[in-house]
Amino acid sequence: MSLDSVRAFFAAHAPDIAIIETAESSATVALAAAAHGVEPARIAKTLSLRIGERVVLVVARGDARLDNRKAKAALGGKPRMLDADEVVALTGHPVGGVCPFGLATLLPVYCDVSLKSFDEVVPAAGSTQSAVRIAPERMAALTGAQWVDVCQDLI
Repeated sequence: MSLDSVRAFFAAHAPDIAIIETAESSATVALAAAAHGVEPARIAKTLSLRIGERVVLVVARGDARLDNRKAKAALGGKPRMLDADEVVALTGHPVGGVCPFGLATLLPVYCDVSLKSFDEVVPAAGSTQSAVRIAPERMAALTGAQWVDVCQDLI
């Protein structure tokens, strides 16, 4: 269902974007970078967070780490990662394939400003063996994401 929902999302909203399926797993940033031939920073990882009673998705570059202080200020509360069952139930995507496309539940999406370092990033596409190549600005536009600064500064 997950990969199919992402396919349906792109068919309806951006038919020019192709889903890339690989034989190799891309369930982690390191595996995804190897499978798609990019540096880990270009992998756009999607974090599923609970902020009080709300659940939100934050998309950030692969080498970025969430800054709890910044996240609390930008998102209105202390972030807590969802467990794997909650992730699947709310997004429809398995851990390692979570993306802001084709979601089972309408969730607020935020893109960290760290993604703006790149002209193209590689987020998952609903499975641990699929992804897309997309400009960060287009990803934000397609998902209705707000830009936020919630990750630690990269040195």
